[in-house]
Amino acid sequence: MSNPAHNPFGRRAFLRGGLTVTAAGALGLADPLLAGAAESAAPPIHGTGAWGARAPSGGISVLNSRPVKIIVHHTATGNVTDYSLARAFALSRSIQNYHMDSNRWIDTGQHFTNSRGGHITEGRHRSLAALNGGTQHVVSAHTAGQNNVALGIENEGLYTSVGPTTAQWNSLVQLCRYMCAQYRIPASQIFGHRDFNNTACPGNVLYGRLPELRRSVAAAMGSREKIVDPVTWPLLQPGDRGEKVLAAQRLLHHAGERGVPLDGVFDQRTDEAARRLEVRIGVAETGLVGAESWPALVPAALRTGDRGDAVHAAQLLLVAAGLRSPADGEFTEATQSAVKDLQTAQRIPATGVIDLLTWQYLLR
Repeated sequence: MSNPAHNPFGRRAFLRGGLTVTAAGALGLADPLLAGAAESAAPPIHGTGAWGARAPSGGISVLNSRPVKIIVHHTATGNVTDYSLARAFALSRSIQNYHMDSNRWIDTGQHFTNSRGGHITEGRHRSLAALNGGTQHVVSAHTAGQNNVALGIENEGLYTSVGPTTAQWNSLVQLCRYMCAQYRIPASQIFGHRDFNNTACPGNVLYGRLPELRRSVAAAMGSREKIVDPVTWPLLQPGDRGEKVLAAQRLLHHAGERGVPLDGVFDQRTDEAARRLEVRIGVAETGLVGAESWPALVPAALRTGDRGDAVHAAQLLLVAAGLRSPADGEFTEATQSAVKDLQTAQRIPATGVIDLLTWQYLLR
């Protein structure tokens, strides 16, 4: 994540229209999840021409396919009290300048920006036309590994300890509603940046409201969709403590970082070990144990007869979940039984083997 003190409008270091448009998008009634609404009017969205965007430095790639998910970000800039449209336009220009001049991207990285005043602006050129059409997707640069399939929304501000303004929240709901309607994206497919990359984005508070956002969007659409929140990897940061940190420390031991303490506290030594691992696996933003770290830390499969720190980590999480398992690093029949109980409770295949999906449920 960018440091606001050095980069007032910057985005994370890794790979990370001139009129207000209010056109309606037709909604296919054949989809039972969306049958509650005949059409979905767009919220006011200010195109690139309205805020004085520079021309892209290269060609904008447009795919003849629909995006399948929405990813929510924060800009990691100040929580300003200037809620004007002029401020929103200035923010959009600053983001574009940083992305083009510092990151050397062809244009703004995200598709849309949502200001603290609730003003929505188009980010990357052609995003608004694609959204209104509902059949194409503009390739972006907001989330590594997801830019061909996901829409990106930047929300102005830093939401690590406070939440967005009421106007900003309401405009986020309406923008997501329109996106879901136009592209037939289930509201359950709204994610945070940290679900895919090692980053604190979109901040603990805004991230914590994503379940509420999914349900608010579904309600705004009149959808009958039953919202099931996605199962994702957790984010651990320096200063955190508890069973998940202890499990991560055990897994770091398993990965060869034997100097890490086993005390459940994300201290400097744990941070240094996490950074070394992340450098080895090519993660751009280090010092966090997140969506890119966990798959490299956890074994793809643990089963009866296995032993060691990874087994011990899984057992600690089983015990923390209230399941009866020894925590001795030996994958015995008792541990297998506890794993099957967890898998049955979560309605996933009760194999007794700890695979990547089971790890995710253990770490929830």
